[in-house]
Amino acid sequence: MMICHDRRFSFREPPAVPEVASGFTRHLLGLGVLLLTMIPGYMASRATGAHEIPHVINAPARFHSQIKNVATRYGVSEDLIAAIIDIESQFNPRAVSRRGALGLMQLMPATAASLGVGNPFDARENLEGGVRHLRSLMDRFDNDLPLVLAAYNAGEQAVIDHGGIPPYRETRQYVTRILRRLDRDAAKDL
Repeated sequence: MMICHDRRFSFREPPAVPEVASGFTRHLLGLGVLLLTMIPGYMASRATGAHEIPHVINAPARFHSQIKNVATRYGVSEDLIAAIIDIESQFNPRAVSRRGALGLMQLMPATAASLGVGNPFDARENLEGGVRHLRSLMDRFDNDLPLVLAAYNAGEQAVIDHGGIPPYRETRQYVTRILRRLDRDAAKDL
C-alpha cells in the first residue's frame, strides 16, 4: 500500500487487482466501487455509489459553478478543466505567463482573439474561450488526452508536425502533471 503525503493532499492507494484484459487495470475500492483504467489512450471510467457528491478538484468555491456550467455546455470533464486551470494559473484570473499567456486558462493573445475573448482577465470569458478551445482540440485529436494536453500547451500544429507529443521538455512535463493530477484526485475522492 502506497501512502502519498503532499502539502495539499493525503491519500492511500488501494491495492490493485490483477489485470483484467490487455491495456486495462482494475482496482477494487471500498464500498463496492470499481475503477477501470485504460492507460494507452488514457481513457478512464469510474463506477461509483449513488450518493456521489459532485466536485471540482482544488477549485476555489467562487469558480465551481462557472466550471460546472462550461463543462456541461461543452461536454468536458470538470476535473480536467480544474486541473488545467490549477496548473496553468493556480486559479488566478489576472495571471500572466513569461510568454504572455493570460488569465485563468492562460490563453495566448492571438488564441484569445480568435476565440472571441475580448478581456482575457475576465474569468467567465477566459473560461468560456479556454474550454471551447479545449473542446475543439478534443474533437481534433479524437479525445486522446495526452495529445489534447500537448496541443493545449504547445499548439496543435506542433503535435501534428511531430506526429504526437512534441519532444519539448515543458510540454512533456505539462502533460505528465495534468495526468497525474487527474489520477491523484480520482484516487483521493474514492
